[in-house]
Amino acid sequence: MARNKIIPYKSHLKDYARHLRKNSTLPEIILWKQIKGKALGVEFHRQVPIDNFIVDFYCHELMLAIEIDGSSHDNKYEYDYRRETKLQDLGVKFIRFNNSDVMNNLIGVFNALQKRVEEIQRENS
Repeated sequence: MARNKIIPYKSHLKDYARHLRKNSTLPEIILWKQIKGKALGVEFHRQVPIDNFIVDFYCHELMLAIEIDGSSHDNKYEYDYRRETKLQDLGVKFIRFNNSDVMNNLIGVFNALQKRVEEIQRENS
C-alpha cells in the first residue's frame, strides 16, 4: 500500500481542532460512533486540520473528508465552496451530509459512506 500523502496544515489550528473534538455536535458524535475503529475498513480521524481549514472527519489513506453541515453552514455557501475547492485542489475528496440526514437516516448515511469508500478504493487499485 502506498504511503499516505501528507497535506500540510497551519499549526495554530491544532488547539482549535482539539477544542472542536471536545465540543462535538450531536450528529458528529452519532456518526463518529458508527465510523470509528475502522468500521468502514479504513481509519477516520475527527476534526483534522488540513491547509487553513479543519474538516469534520478525515481518512488519510483515501484522502476522504466527511463534512456534516448544520446551521453553522447556513448562508456560508460561498465560503464552503471556496474551502472545498481549495482542498480538492490538494487531492482531498468530499462527501457531505446534513445534520438531519445523520439524525434521521443514519443507516442511509452509513451505506452512502461505505459506497464512497469502496469507490475510492477501486479507483486507487
